[in-house]
Amino acid sequence: MNQQYLSCQLCPRGCKVNRESGNIGVCGVNSILKVARAALHFWEEPCISGANGSGTVFFSGCSMHCVFCQNEAIAKGQIGKEISKERLGEIFLELQEKGANNINLVTPGQYVPHIVWAVQRARKDGLSIPIVYNTSAYESIDTIKRLEGIVDVYLPDFKYWDSTLASKYSNAPDYPEVAKKAIAEMVRQQPNPIFYEKEGQELIQKGVIVRQLLLPGQTEDAKQIVKYLYETYGNQIFLSLMSQFTPLPHVEKYPELNQKVSRKEYDAYVDYAIELGVENGFIQEEDVAEESFIPDFNCEGV
Repeated sequence: MNQQYLSCQLCPRGCKVNRESGNIGVCGVNSILKVARAALHFWEEPCISGANGSGTVFFSGCSMHCVFCQNEAIAKGQIGKEISKERLGEIFLELQEKGANNINLVTPGQYVPHIVWAVQRARKDGLSIPIVYNTSAYESIDTIKRLEGIVDVYLPDFKYWDSTLASKYSNAPDYPEVAKKAIAEMVRQQPNPIFYEKEGQELIQKGVIVRQLLLPGQTEDAKQIVKYLYETYGNQIFLSLMSQFTPLPHVEKYPELNQKVSRKEYDAYVDYAIELGVENGFIQEEDVAEESFIPDFNCEGV
């Protein structure tokens, strides 16, 4: 029995549900690990995917519930296969054996106690590639602190600067402040980006990459996020400026989101970052806002 699931406060929602007894938390899942996909993934930042791919594990459930979620099929916790923590450790090793550059944990916060155990066990059994923590940044400080020595690369989003937007699209008016504090702890743990070369490619071994997904019509909000991150951390972190927002059927109630980001919007966003002086960053090419970039959550590799 894991005490942290008995009155769960792993995320900032602090629902205090006894997930260990099978009850469902605000994240949409109980304490049993549920994974929807574990496979090589080639659509992350170049320093993460590389030529061999990132060993990506998509966990079911999420505490954010963004109305525009690109992975809605698993975010509600309705899709996925229940597994043991022992099996999770085996999956990490299997992905390493397939040539993965890293283990990429996607939306993992609701399972942190199990993940810590599985990483420690897998490392004893030969896991040597970096652990990437791929998160919305809507994380409690205590949960992130539990990951010190476990996570090598933090890959958080910074979704909103304006709490009104955070409330409207994620029912999380506290998101901006929570994300600031969570990212600060991530940078404390991994203050300097470290890269290594593999087969002619530069891959990340340690560090923090903050993603910012530009939403339609929200260029000014995105600029505020980039400004804050650059003024706060400079070249300590990398920024990933993303244009891949894909309007899926469930955003029809939000007509302002029921469209792709225009190239004009995105170019203005990137130009602003360059004018600020951002050097450590990633940008996206055109035609990445397609449903084909969203993987099938068919329990592959689970």
